[in-house]
Amino acid sequence: MAVKIAPRPQAQKANPSASEKGILETILAFMQKDIQLGGSGLNDKFKESFFMDLYVLLSAGVDVKSTMELMIKEQKKDKERQLITDIKENIIQGATMSEALKKTDKFSPYDYFSVQIGEETGKINEVLQNLSGFYTNKIKQSRQVVSALSYPVVVLTASIGAIAFMMQFVVPMFSDIFRTMKGDLPWITKMILRLSNVVKTYSPLFFLMLIGGIAALYMQREKLWFRKYGSRLILAIPLIGEIMQKVYLARFCSSMALLTAAKVPLVRAIKLVRQMIGFYPIETSLDQIEKDIINGKSLNESMNSYSIYLDRMISLVKVGEEVNRLELFFDKINIQYTAEVDHKTSLIGTFLEPIMIIFLGLVVGTILIAMYLPLFSLGSMMK
Repeated sequence: MAVKIAPRPQAQKANPSASEKGILETILAFMQKDIQLGGSGLNDKFKESFFMDLYVLLSAGVDVKSTMELMIKEQKKDKERQLITDIKENIIQGATMSEALKKTDKFSPYDYFSVQIGEETGKINEVLQNLSGFYTNKIKQSRQVVSALSYPVVVLTASIGAIAFMMQFVVPMFSDIFRTMKGDLPWITKMILRLSNVVKTYSPLFFLMLIGGIAALYMQREKLWFRKYGSRLILAIPLIGEIMQKVYLARFCSSMALLTAAKVPLVRAIKLVRQMIGFYPIETSLDQIEKDIINGKSLNESMNSYSIYLDRMISLVKVGEEVNRLELFFDKINIQYTAEVDHKTSLIGTFLEPIMIIFLGLVVGTILIAMYLPLFSLGSMMK
């Protein structure tokens, strides 16, 4: 039984040509791949479908063995079919569902510990449904951020390409004409000609350095220093930083709501969330928060020591602790931050797209004016 996810709407563009549309769709398709944070080897889309299928079939009274067999038949990829087969064989040999998931080395600690909690508390169906919902929200949030940035990135890339082409080929053609002209050139023309010479001379070196820099950063992406300073840089970007902060806070709250609702001890819940959150500021803070709670400090007091947690969130957590309903307040915070992310991501596209178009128009217009000014001067001299 397969659970299908509706495709995300494509960014709108006024009357694109067939070639432009094909290029744009290719770029967007690449950018829309699910963002993986846990490094488990399974994408979030598969996990969403996997846990939802388990929930639906087990809730309908189908036994575990038959459930796995039905799910195996529905898989189109050999790798995923083999994965579910391995889980089924482990269960037949006496392992619990959580143990079977853990043995595959494909699921995160958050996944199999959540299932284990469901098995221990007798709420396995509820936990499976919540896990599927968690990955649904995670995919939605990731796609919203990518969707908001994708079209501006495409426009910016096209702008840089157009400017580089003009500097590399168009401006030198005018330069040859200007050499035959007598008289001094306008200052703006001189500046563009010098910039063109720099681009022609150093563009191959700059391109190689750019590719090398991107490759080096990619290789360092799991290193502590990269995660630390990379997260600081992201949070410092206006609007983008606020969106990313609330994306991860929403995921944190969603995870805590699931675990606390299953009556998981608070210290264990924090430890589980820390293993899967994948965002350095929250991850490091939870390490200390776990120690603070063990030493008798309340959750809201410990969270108050870290700027990554917003004041309103801390206030609601405090109320949740006082009334012993943390799961309710974590769920409310998750819903609120998810709605705010939806709104702010829509603003990104609204503001960035015209800014990119205006930027391209100004730069190209400046280059053209600089090139034609001497020709206008020559025409007036000939009259």
